[in-house]
Amino acid sequence: MKKYTIHRDVSPVKAVIDYERELNEEQLNVVLSDDGPILVIAGAGSGKTRVVTYRVARLLERGVPPGGILLLTFTNKAAREMLHRVEHLVKMDTRYIWGGTFHHIGNLILRQHAERVGYRRSFTILDNEDAKDVVELAIKQSGIDTKNRMFPKGGVLKELFSYAANTMQTVDQAIRERNPFFYDLADEMTAIHKLYSDKKRETNAMDFDDLLIYWHRILAEDEELRKLYAMTFRHILVDEYQDTNRIQSEIIDFMGLINRNVMVVGDDAQSIYSFRGANFQNILDFPRKYGEAKVYKLETNYRSTPEILDLANNSISFNINQFEKTLHSVKKSGIVPVVAPSRDVIQQAEFVAQRILELSDEGVPLDRISVLYRAHYHSMEVQMEFTRRG
Repeated sequence: MKKYTIHRDVSPVKAVIDYERELNEEQLNVVLSDDGPILVIAGAGSGKTRVVTYRVARLLERGVPPGGILLLTFTNKAAREMLHRVEHLVKMDTRYIWGGTFHHIGNLILRQHAERVGYRRSFTILDNEDAKDVVELAIKQSGIDTKNRMFPKGGVLKELFSYAANTMQTVDQAIRERNPFFYDLADEMTAIHKLYSDKKRETNAMDFDDLLIYWHRILAEDEELRKLYAMTFRHILVDEYQDTNRIQSEIIDFMGLINRNVMVVGDDAQSIYSFRGANFQNILDFPRKYGEAKVYKLETNYRSTPEILDLANNSISFNINQFEKTLHSVKKSGIVPVVAPSRDVIQQAEFVAQRILELSDEGVPLDRISVLYRAHYHSMEVQMEFTRRG
């Protein structure tokens, strides 16, 4: 019979942090909050990383064992930086805190329980390029005619499979929702998905999505393990909660099933990853799922000028489903931002090029002008317009 060790509270350490000096009132209320579910609506530039860091430090000062804390972040780098800061604050070893992305934590857990989902613990992890190559191989070996009709490449199929996994849908459902123009190929694409899954299992390999799928599966299907991890993690903290997807949200619920000390931090107005399955409805639904949840708002902005925040507040006010908040700045007044509506990306590029020429004529050096865009591919039309104008 396998035995597990549950971490007990350790003796509280002498408080070394002057929280009232280090935090503003909004942040302080969160960090010193009692146990129980907590939702923190953190506006842009409001110090949410600081709040999460100091909350972890506070838990350690209270005597919560490091191994009983789970910190889920958007990147592993963010977790490392937070825990390094915590270590500096409380002068304690933070190596035993579980910190990192969902995929990182899923990997750690599956290394202990891989056999429960039909894998060996020595499984390898396919990066996105390797996973795409395996999908391409599955297409080739499927015998499906991909030359005489428009059939998606391996990269497109892999993105679709990933979307299905993260939204907990079948491939058929994901096609209907995401790529309806491929629906007449649904049977073939589903067959390729099965081939892809079989090949991974044959080679004892998982892709990044599998780390979530199988982590979720062992929690959903194995009551013993579900209780074990729900008891082990006394406190769960989740950063960027607005960008979690369905499977991640359910994993959090499983892990917080017993202690219910789940603190999620995010901003419903900053969700940008819906294209890969993120659902900002998770953050809106949190108070419903956790009826006793305390809701805090961080509305003091340390990053932007009052004029920029006025524009942001006005834009956000039109959102139908939201947690209402009003960001206010600690900075001095600055330049009033300009909103220039355009009918399409072509007109937008024309405006940017024209405005740069105007600024140049006014004596502004070109190397003092920047063009910012969300993703690199958004620059294509602007580059073409610059080229057209010589």
